[in-house]
Amino acid sequence: MSCALNLSPRALEILACRELPEWQSWQWQLAHTLSASDFGIQDYPKFPLRVTPYYATLADLNAGATDPIARQFLVAQEEFLPDDFSPDPFGETAHAAIAPGIKQRYPDRILAMMNVTCSTYCRHCTRRGLLGQACRADLETLIAAIQARPTIREVLLSGGDPLLLPDEEVLRWVNALTALPQLDAVRLCTRTPVVLPMRWTDTLIEALATSGRVWVQTQFNHPNELSPEVQTLATRLARAGIPVSNQSVLLRGINDDPAVMAKLCAGLQRNRIRPYYIFLCDPIAGINHFRTSVQTAQDMRQYLLNHLGGLACPRVVADLPDATHKTDV
Repeated sequence: MSCALNLSPRALEILACRELPEWQSWQWQLAHTLSASDFGIQDYPKFPLRVTPYYATLADLNAGATDPIARQFLVAQEEFLPDDFSPDPFGETAHAAIAPGIKQRYPDRILAMMNVTCSTYCRHCTRRGLLGQACRADLETLIAAIQARPTIREVLLSGGDPLLLPDEEVLRWVNALTALPQLDAVRLCTRTPVVLPMRWTDTLIEALATSGRVWVQTQFNHPNELSPEVQTLATRLARAGIPVSNQSVLLRGINDDPAVMAKLCAGLQRNRIRPYYIFLCDPIAGINHFRTSVQTAQDMRQYLLNHLGGLACPRVVADLPDATHKTDV
């Protein structure tokens, strides 16, 4: 290992379990998440390092922070530098809430913070500055808010990651919401297909598929994340009739090479995951080193239009504070 990643004895012991049966347990993965001390690096107290053992093994740990997977979970010195950005540019803690953990930015959909923790902390996270401040929504309050707003036809269950809750709690929410006639879709916004694919047990998939109105929205950012485990999961979700869409984030040093992004989009389509959006990195404090220029995004869009068919070609957009829709680049 390089001096930048001096793995602890604990980390080496955990990563050596890859071929053992317990590796396939999502509860085991959560109980053995790795932290900054496991990689021999300095932590960021306001947004600490946390990564599942599974996701850590997708990285070339010998390459350290130059690896496109490791770069998404390792703390970087650039995070400690001052910048001109806000930790909450979208006003999620100030004025956007209908009730604690319940927000509406668009007339036809509503977002609920179903959970406030994640199995892996992505260094580019939009809500990194809100860790410890976010409030979990109340299901009954959410249902009342939906029923009081007839224009709402879709609910986004977000967080944190809603799929870190037990099956019983996930299904309590999903079943209550899919029972509302006004809703066309309940969208589970989760990165577990990327960082914790073993979370998706047969029992859970079968139960989620019952209503025919559950969608999964996830975030693959690099083709190296399309592991054999992911490919198997994608097949199982497709066979169950659960649509999966992907929203990548354009990240400097990870996927800002158009050929890399084209490979990712083609791989997603091959696995029946819709390449939906590529987002410009949000203007969040502490992540300026991930941001690319608008010109880079425009060049990316043109390259993808020239090299991919329509079903594999996502929209390249920016999510702007106070905007009423996603803005095409």
